[in-house]
Amino acid sequence: MSRPTKHSPERGSARIRLLEAARDVIRSNGFAATSVDDLCRAADVTKGAFFHHFGSKEALGVAVAEFWTETNTGFFEAAPYHDPADPLARVLAYVAFRRAIITGGIAEFTCLVGTMAQEVYASSPDIRDACGRSIFGHAATLEADIEAARRDHGVSGGWTAESLARHTQAVIQGAFVLAKAGNDADLARESLDHLSRYIRHLFHVTEEDDA
Repeated sequence: MSRPTKHSPERGSARIRLLEAARDVIRSNGFAATSVDDLCRAADVTKGAFFHHFGSKEALGVAVAEFWTETNTGFFEAAPYHDPADPLARVLAYVAFRRAIITGGIAEFTCLVGTMAQEVYASSPDIRDACGRSIFGHAATLEADIEAARRDHGVSGGWTAESLARHTQAVIQGAFVLAKAGNDADLARESLDHLSRYIRHLFHVTEEDDA
């Protein structure tokens, strides 16, 4: 979801350093290709410290998905897309914000829980479910603004605030996949631009109406 900073092994507890290392290394290498030794080396902790805090690599996978959710909740709560008075403007500002944080290397802006969910959805139900709680929980934060925008604009049809909120995440996660497949962040930005146009179309507004 967000674009958190790199971990700093010299600060914090061994558990936090391992979670920060997992956040970064898994986004770069994938879950299966990341070994316990890789994580210990990145976090500058011993293997004994790893197993003191996590009973297995799978337990670490669940914990890092939850850590991702916890650390990103505050990031998004403080983001400027909440500022506009108009609810539709807030929804569009959210999409613009997600586009604006597509910066740096691909591993830096892509989503940890999206990455893990794609990889382990069949092999590790516990990690999959932790990733699902993160993704669907974040989508739910958009529902109130979408519903208020529906009321304000008199929009009805065969969709709900919940379904559009989920669709925003489908586009964002798909955008990350395209960026990885094409090794090009602009592919992700392009998808977010189309999402913005799609939302405007649903609400019968144009970019000129924003002025």
